[in-house]
Amino acid sequence: MTERLRRLRRRELPRDTAQLAPFLIGKILVHDHPHGRLSGRIVETEAYVVGDAAAHAFRGETPRNRSLFLERGHAYVYFIYGCWYALNVSGEVAGTGAGVLLRALEPFDGIPLMQRWRGTDRLTDLARGPGRLATALDIDRRYDGIDLCTDRRLWLAVDAAAVPPSRIGRSVRIGISREMHRKLRFFERDNSFVSGSRHLNGNTPPIVSARGRD
Repeated sequence: MTERLRRLRRRELPRDTAQLAPFLIGKILVHDHPHGRLSGRIVETEAYVVGDAAAHAFRGETPRNRSLFLERGHAYVYFIYGCWYALNVSGEVAGTGAGVLLRALEPFDGIPLMQRWRGTDRLTDLARGPGRLATALDIDRRYDGIDLCTDRRLWLAVDAAAVPPSRIGRSVRIGISREMHRKLRFFERDNSFVSGSRHLNGNTPPIVSARGRD
């Protein structure tokens, strides 16, 4: 896997958060950890767009959410429900707050380490859900604000040998209380590593994956 990976360049990332979310499906998240490489294929995302009442950026920039206002491609990591971290990718131009929550990965490199940190041998449960994802890859506030296009520790990649996902579904988002009707959750259909109910994952029409633009 390692020799097939190419770092994603910022110019490849769509300049719109709602397009960035499906674009990231099929891309690789890599953590070059002191104990070894951890990586997985992104199979589920949620967009939190400009003006979205469910977004952390909705009420403006604060010390906690400052990373959401960085140029697209930066990490925003926050602690949620007092028990786990979640990783987002900033999605707009500098000064505009919006981002994409990474909800699930299909694990590739470093699975024994992920199993140890997650306390389970069940492969499909290692990184299914944002809290599990961050725990499996040992991601916490240390990585808040880093550039996922240039950082040597945590970065986004393309698998040069992989076939792009052909069936991306969309649905309403999960676990929020505002703007619940917005269909801004994207996932690879028929992938067992995706979180969410069968109703959400099975009854949604496929979409055409968004592509980056210069």
